[in-house]
Amino acid sequence: MEKIVKTDAEWRAQLSDEAYRVTRRHGTERPFTHDAFPKGPAVYRCVCCDAPLFDAAHKFDSGTGWPSFFQPIDPEAVAERDDRSWFMRRTEILCARCDAHLGHVFPDGPAPTGLRYCMNGVALKHDPLE
Repeated sequence: MEKIVKTDAEWRAQLSDEAYRVTRRHGTERPFTHDAFPKGPAVYRCVCCDAPLFDAAHKFDSGTGWPSFFQPIDPEAVAERDDRSWFMRRTEILCARCDAHLGHVFPDGPAPTGLRYCMNGVALKHDPLE
């Protein structure tokens, strides 16, 4: 996979203010503000580089206020990094192609993986399958 590298100015020009703050500055959108993606078959892509990240078939309602998935579309589509911000230890999830901050993964998801990929909706583009 070819890495996408852009300057800060290029990312700012490409993204909305909120998408820039979340994906490039490791922010978090407020809960219950961006989980109104349409139902049905779809791929969720990185808002920064268009890489396919999650399949709608793996999405579930976690009740947290953020879009949640029990697995990525491909394990190599995302990267993990230790996050010790906010006086806690979490596993940050990044787009493997462009290093966009997507959210975090937690060990409290449903079967079959037991994982909850808790993603910022503003970091994802909904791409319906036809």
